[in-house]
Amino acid sequence: MVGKTLKFEDGAVQFRQRLITSILSHRSILIRNIRSDDVIQPGLHEHEASFLRLLDRMTNGTIVEINATGTQLRFKPGVLLGGSVEHECPNSRAIGWFLEGILPLAPFGKEALDVSFTGITHGTAEVDPTPDYIAASLLPLLLNFGVGVDADESPPPSCRVTKRGAYPEGQGTVQFFCPIVKEIKPIDLVEVGKIKRVRGTAVSCKISPSSPTRVAHAAKGLLHRLLPDVWIHTDVHSSRKGNGCGPSPGLSLCLSAESTTGVVYTVECNLDTKHKRGAELPEDLGIKGAAMLLHEIQLGGCIDSSAQSLALLLMCLGPEDVSRIRVGTLSQFAIGSLRLFKEAFGVEFKVRADQESKTVLLSCLGTGFRNMAKAST
Repeated sequence: MVGKTLKFEDGAVQFRQRLITSILSHRSILIRNIRSDDVIQPGLHEHEASFLRLLDRMTNGTIVEINATGTQLRFKPGVLLGGSVEHECPNSRAIGWFLEGILPLAPFGKEALDVSFTGITHGTAEVDPTPDYIAASLLPLLLNFGVGVDADESPPPSCRVTKRGAYPEGQGTVQFFCPIVKEIKPIDLVEVGKIKRVRGTAVSCKISPSSPTRVAHAAKGLLHRLLPDVWIHTDVHSSRKGNGCGPSPGLSLCLSAESTTGVVYTVECNLDTKHKRGAELPEDLGIKGAAMLLHEIQLGGCIDSSAQSLALLLMCLGPEDVSRIRVGTLSQFAIGSLRLFKEAFGVEFKVRADQESKTVLLSCLGTGFRNMAKAST
């Protein structure tokens, strides 16, 4: 099972997921027909090649073979190292795209992973997560699986934006740290609880300092109808200040709702720079963000839609014990991920619809994945 090569004929679909499962399952993969019907720009795109370079830096012994046109890729995984890595992300995708991709690998290296990214931090919320979203939603999920829980041994996972850089020019910097673990814990996330607080950040780069305040005020106007404990901080950046930011203007909002059982829902949105100036007001952005958060809460479950794939992968890697999780509605990406995990790890999930709460309950038996590089103490 372990030695068999995984073959995919449908091109760059689930590109990051396939490479990650290849490394974790120690199985080579062969991907064919990567944009073979695209006459203008066939084969791998710049950000995909960049992601391969990042994985190569994080591992030892990885072999990557790409044909002349870039439409076929053979990937033989090496051993995860971790350590200190610097990576410059191309402006075709944001830093969050790369960071979200390597998250499942981060706890399983020989040493703690410390990555410094350079590129776009904000302005692409529709397609790529921001570092604020990853810090608010995905890192607490890692803690649930027991990554960085023991503070005496190592600090918990962290994602810090040291310099903001909006789309399209970027030039922002993000520092990501994740400790290593011997094995992750099984989870039982089924109790949703009641929403008790909302926290958020409105970020602006090189635009009027009043804009993030208007965003926060509009979002609070909608959320205060439902609960009083709402705090939205404003984070204003200009190129004149010492902390600075990239050359592009941008305005974005990230909101998190926390329940009485510790469940966190996170959403984000940004001002679309493609529209002409004044087409979308900061107040519109605030109301849009608040409405997105309320929709996520309405869907239910114990994680938000964008975190489903990471949670399901970590459940596969858990000890040989039952893990359970409740989700609102399974996203199309998560459904594709379930098929991939069945093929790569041989793990089948039991999926049961809960008609009363309109949610879906998923459970599986982990593969007992262990980080052999971490010394037993």
